[in-house]
Amino acid sequence: MTEITPATLQHTSRPPRPSALSNALTFGWRAMLKFRHVPEQLFDLVMTPIMFTLLFTFVFGGALAGSTRDYLQFFLPGILVQTVAFNAVYSGMGLSTDLGKGLFDRFRSLPIWPLAPFAGLIVGDLLRHLIASAIILGIGLGLGYRPEAGLPGIAAAVLLLLVIGFGIGWVFIVLGLMIRTPSTVMTLGFTVLFPVVFASNIMVQPETMPDWLRAFVEVNPISLMTTAMRGLMADTATVSQIGLALLGPILLTAALAPVSLWLYRRN
Repeated sequence: MTEITPATLQHTSRPPRPSALSNALTFGWRAMLKFRHVPEQLFDLVMTPIMFTLLFTFVFGGALAGSTRDYLQFFLPGILVQTVAFNAVYSGMGLSTDLGKGLFDRFRSLPIWPLAPFAGLIVGDLLRHLIASAIILGIGLGLGYRPEAGLPGIAAAVLLLLVIGFGIGWVFIVLGLMIRTPSTVMTLGFTVLFPVVFASNIMVQPETMPDWLRAFVEVNPISLMTTAMRGLMADTATVSQIGLALLGPILLTAALAPVSLWLYRRN
């Protein structure tokens, strides 16, 4: 056994400091482990998209489109956007829970990239969005949904969906940093989301609405995102539709990511 002496210690090089990418990947792995150690989190993730897809398709499909299959062609891209928006609330709830347990106090004391803990939240979000999207698409294909753009259209739509979820997620990260209890984050989050999501073109065409409501629906970011999703999956999307759909997530990220870091450091 080698004896450790002061001379030995003097010639020992310090290990390199982990990079920002390494820090982010570590916290991303932590987010993935949460699904294994807390499997009950998957219940809402699995049941909610199944419930919304089946309920709205069979309750409204015949009345609004004449048949459930025709309505599904219109409705399914919108329910993907709705599910991603609702899933984003869990980012704020998870952050509020971690803050209440003192985990972020420990993270702040570590010599890591300041935004690394948020990388874990984002990875958890992306996993939730991918799982929910796969469930909805699987149900839709089983019920007769047929995207005219095929697999390339589905891949492009899912990529856009991840960008949308990334941008919306910052809203609830800010709420999670500002509000102390996860239940309050959830209540406030859904209070904001419900009118924005349901006053959109996800379920019905805005042409059937009163003029004052139609004016809001046509500029609602959720409507713009849904229109682009429908276009990508039907192979009719235009550059302007995709650009308008990306505008909201880009602005939210640019505005709220610095605010999140400021709140994190202030607390």
